[in-house]
Amino acid sequence: MGRLVTLATCSLNQWVLDWVGNADRIIESVRRAKAAGAMLRVGPELEITGYGCLDHFLESDTFLHSWEMLAKIISHPDCQDIIVDVGMPVRHRNCRYNARVIFYNKKIILIRPKSSLANDGNYREMRYFTPWMRERYTENYYLESVVAEITGQRTVPFGDAIISTLDTAFAAETCEELFTPNPPHIPLGLDGCEIFTNSSGSHFEIRKILRRLTLIREATQQNKGIYLYANQQGCDGDRMYYDGCAMILVNGKVVAQGSQFSLNDVEVITATVDLEEVRAARFAPSRGLQVQKQESYPRIDIDVALSSPKSGPSPVQLGPSSEISLKSSSPPEEIAQCCAMWLWDYLRRCGGAAGYFIALSGGIDSCATATLVFSMCRMVHSAIHSEATDPATRKQVISDCRRICDQPADSDWLPSSPQDICGRIFHTSFMGTVNSSKETRNRAKDLAAAIGAYHIDCDIDSIVGALTTFFTTITSFTPRFKQNGGSPAEGLALQNIQARLRMVVSYLFAQLLPTVRQRRSGGGLLVLGSANVDEQLRGYLTKYDCSSADINPIGGISKTDLKSFIAHARDEFDMPILHDFLEATPTAELEPISDTYVQSDEADMGMTYAELSVFGRLRKVHKLGIWGMYEKLVYLWGKPAPEAPRQPGEASTAKGMGSSTTDVHVKAAKQEEEEAPGAIHGRGLSPQEVYEKVRRFFYYFNVNRHKATILPPGLHLEEYSPEDNRFDLRPFLYPTMAGSWPVQKIEEHVASMERQKEGVNGA
Repeated sequence: MGRLVTLATCSLNQWVLDWVGNADRIIESVRRAKAAGAMLRVGPELEITGYGCLDHFLESDTFLHSWEMLAKIISHPDCQDIIVDVGMPVRHRNCRYNARVIFYNKKIILIRPKSSLANDGNYREMRYFTPWMRERYTENYYLESVVAEITGQRTVPFGDAIISTLDTAFAAETCEELFTPNPPHIPLGLDGCEIFTNSSGSHFEIRKILRRLTLIREATQQNKGIYLYANQQGCDGDRMYYDGCAMILVNGKVVAQGSQFSLNDVEVITATVDLEEVRAARFAPSRGLQVQKQESYPRIDIDVALSSPKSGPSPVQLGPSSEISLKSSSPPEEIAQCCAMWLWDYLRRCGGAAGYFIALSGGIDSCATATLVFSMCRMVHSAIHSEATDPATRKQVISDCRRICDQPADSDWLPSSPQDICGRIFHTSFMGTVNSSKETRNRAKDLAAAIGAYHIDCDIDSIVGALTTFFTTITSFTPRFKQNGGSPAEGLALQNIQARLRMVVSYLFAQLLPTVRQRRSGGGLLVLGSANVDEQLRGYLTKYDCSSADINPIGGISKTDLKSFIAHARDEFDMPILHDFLEATPTAELEPISDTYVQSDEADMGMTYAELSVFGRLRKVHKLGIWGMYEKLVYLWGKPAPEAPRQPGEASTAKGMGSSTTDVHVKAAKQEEEEAPGAIHGRGLSPQEVYEKVRRFFYYFNVNRHKATILPPGLHLEEYSPEDNRFDLRPFLYPTMAGSWPVQKIEEHVASMERQKEGVNGA
């Protein structure tokens, strides 16, 4: 049968600075790993503290409490007779490190610091930590007394090494190190390491799972070996959702995979693998030549075998785990599940919040936000009533659900339907004005009824009228809409009054509706925002209007992906009302409607949502300024239109990937093509038309950048998010574009192209 080894990795829903809770979840994961017969357990990055501590990593208390929790874990009876790999911050020689601490039977084997720190996009690890730059080197670390008293060790190895057991060798790489051009697993594998562990705090983005799998698969496809991937799961207190999806691979084949989105606080996956499969796969003479050139790592020997005793097979499994197909979701499914789980974690950990509130406009954005809350209720209801739910998870979900729904903790109450949950915790309101249409009012009312929300249908004309009358009384000036002869400034002010008053009314309702409904427990409602990523990028929102909120679930989702999600929810959730939202023209309904005029978002913006997605991706992902974007789009948009163009921003719906490496690369390549800025290429636009579109985008991006500084915390899901807090750090006061050097350069290029065209036509 070979030499069988049972290994365990996990996803944990950790919470920043939840010291005891985090330690308990770690201990529970070790307990489950042992029950499955595993001899090695690997956990997520910085799992003792929670990954998203940010500047708390600068505090001495964070390091002190980390060691105190490690002492609790390392001495726990359930954490004996198994090698445990945990993540925590460690200070060494007055430097802070993001480290792995590996121990066995109350003895620390190695403290392994991270060598490549994530320091772009959402990540600022070099603000808090120092990378370990000494490859293949270890030195002594003097243990804190709280742990030294348990282990009996004064010093332990600290640095970059391979751990050798009696039957194999394993080593760690941490998250970002996998994504680097020269990842540690390559030299480690050449030096004889057979098992690689990766402890991650990898956040979720739409369509990211295939890119991650490709890297993990390649780590053992060419190098051969066994790869254990662990990840954080859930909302740990910030703008990101960690999607779990722990995996175990052998020689490029997936043999175990955890859930990507779930209500599990602790999820452990195990696989039994054959070490001889790795050794047989590493037969190539060319590989042997590279092995001879590889510099050796320090080896730390421990007197324990990971494999089953020779006297008999593993008591847990008779043979190695079989290869499985990777489970993956389509982008609409990812949105439905990821946002729902982020909303649930936020609500259950928010400290007494009674639920959510949103101002329903009758448009697709607030509709999508409300539908995501309903998706949350669906997943909670399913976890409570499904026999497949882990018993510990079910118990936790029931406890959280009863508390949030204002039911006694010792009662037998269980929700009868998703609508039953929604009706207790979700509150909506249509705040109409004279500019609102019957269609939007009815859509909002029908949607609330379909999902079971507590709905208020009201008008705010009296409040708007009171404010405008107040202004006229003070100034003796009566502002008018442009349709009635007013100036653009007057029309904008009258629109903003309506939008901002809706924000004020939303918070009034959010604070008092729980009292109106006679909830026994205290706490108000969390107000949800509903500005999508494209509107935030363009600045197409009123500052301190309904875009202002406590959190914004769709703040990182494009309009095209939101439409795909609504179409998915229409069918999957059996909600035909959603079709009306898909067919409706996006409108703010802040100007008077007439027989010849209906306000349109895209007309107001001067660009389509599909174009905004392209501009956003070129600006952030491809890192192009106005000249670079113009130059790129002259090529992409200047081509003749293709015969059968794909719909702008159309999302991939590929599901259920096969397990072959070729399938992964083909689908990942297709996905990249679908996300490329040329997704709406072939438009036959002239250089002048491209210039006008690019200039218009950058003008509004620049003048509205100040709005990004006050956006509510939104769930990060898209690579081109303009979120100002940590992801997209830009000035909010820009020079005027008129006469700027990039504009002059583009205008000269346009004129040159026009001259060339005239010359060709003249010839």
